[in-house]
Amino acid sequence: MKKQQNVLVIDDEEQMLDSLRLNLQQTGYSVTTASSGAEGIALYDAGDFNLVLCDLQLPDIPGLEVLRKLKEKDPATEVIIISAYGSIENAVEATKGGAFHFVEKPFEFDELQLLIDRAIERQELIEESEGLRRTLRDRTTYSNIIGRSKKMQTIYEMIEAVAKSDANILIVGESGTGKELIANAIHYNSHRSKGKFVKVNCSALPKELIESELFGHTKGAFTGAARDKEGLIAGANGGSLLLDEIAEMPLELQPKLLRALQERIYYRLGSEQPIEVDFRLICSTNQNPLDAVRGGSLREDLYYRVSTITIELPPLRERAEDIQLLADHFLKTFSDKYGKQMQGFSQPARASMYNHQWPGNVRELESAIERAVLLSKSDVVEATDFQFTLIEPQAHSDNGFVAPSNMTLEEIERAVIEQTLKRTNGNKQAAAKALGIYRPRLYSKIQKYNLTV
Repeated sequence: MKKQQNVLVIDDEEQMLDSLRLNLQQTGYSVTTASSGAEGIALYDAGDFNLVLCDLQLPDIPGLEVLRKLKEKDPATEVIIISAYGSIENAVEATKGGAFHFVEKPFEFDELQLLIDRAIERQELIEESEGLRRTLRDRTTYSNIIGRSKKMQTIYEMIEAVAKSDANILIVGESGTGKELIANAIHYNSHRSKGKFVKVNCSALPKELIESELFGHTKGAFTGAARDKEGLIAGANGGSLLLDEIAEMPLELQPKLLRALQERIYYRLGSEQPIEVDFRLICSTNQNPLDAVRGGSLREDLYYRVSTITIELPPLRERAEDIQLLADHFLKTFSDKYGKQMQGFSQPARASMYNHQWPGNVRELESAIERAVLLSKSDVVEATDFQFTLIEPQAHSDNGFVAPSNMTLEEIERAVIEQTLKRTNGNKQAAAKALGIYRPRLYSKIQKYNLTV
């Protein structure tokens, strides 16, 4: 059921107030009236209004001044200015001030009703759009992908935008960043989600077998081909095909893939019979694709064909604010798996996680926490439960900072805070969590040490 819309009418003519109240209530609006600008502003502050109808000439405050004050309080509020003194100057001034429309008295209520409906509709569309942005921005998970950092929110928005199309997608990211999860999200949010999602690791298949695996073969096409084989591309018909590590595909096979993408037909090994195919291609690589093109391992024409849309996944070290979120998820996962009642991480353990570079990215973090859960002798993961180590022949702070023995305590504290802020890309909430202190205390430390964030 659609919620009732609230309208505030500000006019010093009692007859106009009564007329607008009656007509608006008959069309389903909730109406509040005010006979002066000050009263109208006070009612607006105390209520929740979708639309304001305001007279230009009021006994105390000019209508344009009321408009300005209302827009300062909430720019999303729609305001229609009404006046018996219509002029181009007034209309222009009202529009500049943010009014939805300027209406001259006398007017037919039906005409005003159309303007009101349009104003309400525009507000609802803006609210819906903002709500969607807020939902995406505040997500901590999306299609089994975990992350609330700005970089991950941007990727979620990109997936939303491209999933419904059939555009070829290239996902670029270091090993362990979650490229397959992104590919899954694209396929299962697309119109092909009910079709098969066939995945091929181009670097895992032997060079001499990859053509047969992809395109299939006919009986007798080569030694050992005892029967016809359909091939993985045929299996992806009507669905999606993921070619992982596309830059590892043999160079001599790339033109055949390019033809299948351009013409939507392919040939089995040993056959001259064209086969039609319809699939959505998603590729991934842990290499810089332009470097692969320059190095000669990836054809330039194929690169441009497979990268209609490129999604670049950030390494974990560039989204440190997601570490705790991922760590908590993995801790619960492995606690449940191994029947342990783990409660969380000690402050040194959190600091170690934030200060580790994570060359293996999310996959390394997952493995590290699985091992920590298995090795932990209590219900809290300690820094010593992690396989990686930051131990060097120098003094260490609790967050893994390497401190030369000649540093004072204040110098160590300043350096630890500065390094943690760098690790979290300036995210104070994540830094405070890593340091095991509250944000207000972190703010005072930043001010004390005159740190630039």
